[in-house]
Amino acid sequence: MTETSSATDPGPSARTGDLRVRVLSALVLAPLALVAVWLGGWAFALLLASAAVLMSIEVTRLLFPGDRDIGSAIPLAVTAVLAIFLAASGLPDAALAAGAAGLAFSLAWRSWRTERLSPALIAYPYVVLPLIALIWLRRDDDYGLAAVLWLLTMVWAIDICAYFSGRFIGGPKLAPRISPKKTWAGLVGGMAGAVVLSLGFSIWLGEGSAVILALAALGLTVLEQAGDFAESAMKRRAGVKDSGTLIPGHGGILDRVDGLIAVVLGAALISLVHDAANPAAGVLIWP
Repeated sequence: MTETSSATDPGPSARTGDLRVRVLSALVLAPLALVAVWLGGWAFALLLASAAVLMSIEVTRLLFPGDRDIGSAIPLAVTAVLAIFLAASGLPDAALAAGAAGLAFSLAWRSWRTERLSPALIAYPYVVLPLIALIWLRRDDDYGLAAVLWLLTMVWAIDICAYFSGRFIGGPKLAPRISPKKTWAGLVGGMAGAVVLSLGFSIWLGEGSAVILALAALGLTVLEQAGDFAESAMKRRAGVKDSGTLIPGHGGILDRVDGLIAVVLGAALISLVHDAANPAAGVLIWP
């Protein structure tokens, strides 16, 4: 989630230029993501596999001190792509097993080299689990497309509303030690955007309780902010401003999907508790 300016505000012209680059990048990337989600199946899996490779490279650079070359990301990337292939083949349990095996291998390797284990304990679940969860939700025949579209557009609504409410309202900082640009106004704006979009989405869908879906959106908004803070903490620890330079105006891919990672994991947990047999309906359709 991105919002409000810091004390070292670059000025209106710089902010306008930054916003223009952000919008142009979004206009290129958003349709690509939406088409892949709409097609589902292997088209969606291919998009996620590409994202998995990029995410693995960025996470490795952030979490593994001294291992910031691309080659160091190969074990994580291979594990993530294999897990995506298995999940897309209708084998989510095998996908989770592949992720666990990759993590175990990394832990054993790092233990043998007397290196810290915590980076691997963070990196593998952080990359692998949300990708498996997205495919698991999308494969729901009845509501998979609707659920993933809702999650994507909700995260976008949160980011957009937080950006503008934080920029124009400003006010007290949310957690200045972790992410100095975040404000309470941005959080409230993001919540409002999620609620309005979810109410409209439920009415358009014509099924389930719009009120309960809006309440779920409030909880997922908090998770979205937590995901943003988690990635900010990793960047601060690594001493970098952005996770990468892939997307003009946005930084790396993790800078764009940090909130989505947390939201997808939260949605998957809700589905497991509410209706594991129909995962998309479990998060989207409420009595």
